[in-house]
Amino acid sequence: MDLDNSHKTFRNFPRWAAAVSFLTALLTWELVSHLSGLPAFILPSPEDVAVRFWKALVDGSLLLHAAVTLSEILLGLLTGTFAAVVLGYAIAKSRMFERLVAPYLVASQAIPIVAIAPLLVIWFGPGMFSKVLICALIVFFPVLVNTVVGVRAVPRPLHDLMHSLRAERGQILSKLEIPAALPILLGGLRIGATLSVIGAVVGELVGADKGLGFLVNAARGQYDTALVFVAVFTLVALALTLYGLVALLEKKLLSWQEVHG
Repeated sequence: MDLDNSHKTFRNFPRWAAAVSFLTALLTWELVSHLSGLPAFILPSPEDVAVRFWKALVDGSLLLHAAVTLSEILLGLLTGTFAAVVLGYAIAKSRMFERLVAPYLVASQAIPIVAIAPLLVIWFGPGMFSKVLICALIVFFPVLVNTVVGVRAVPRPLHDLMHSLRAERGQILSKLEIPAALPILLGGLRIGATLSVIGAVVGELVGADKGLGFLVNAARGQYDTALVFVAVFTLVALALTLYGLVALLEKKLLSWQEVHG
């Protein structure tokens, strides 16, 4: 048995399966939309959505709203990740600090973001800041947890070795703790990248005059269901793109694992 060929076939299988799954879903959607007899404002066909997508792309409305949402996502992702990494490192290094802030962090996760989003929009206005804040809040916790787990997963003997070599605090951080925690941290960043899209849309659905969430609201009010599909698929594309970018970043930053693996 050729193990190399089997391994290559196994690696390529998910791509092939994903393409077949997508085509199957598209064909099923096409059949249901035509055979069910439902009007287009309830279930548009793939052709209707494609035509509406092209119209929104040509008139510039789709790019405008997508750019606004993407800006909110990126700012929220960066803000939430930075705050989570800093606070997560402090928690990982101090049990006393963890006991102090952990109850508040856990309690904050018991409150759905959709429940506090209206308050944030009321307090900070319907502009970009409230959307960025909602994104940052929804990204914060998974990245925080992975940061704490990653830093605490560094083997104690490696710390002892660094101390025996008289390494300074900054050297231990840059040469040991960051590289060791990076795989787990990037796993949290993958989750955060997809959740940030949800945060932006929730904020825009609550109150906004631009963005893909606003576009969904406007299209729904006009019974333009095809445009709702266009906005939703654009959001899916943004989430997949962000997830893929984090995966590429992970591959680049962790290339040393493949070398030493």
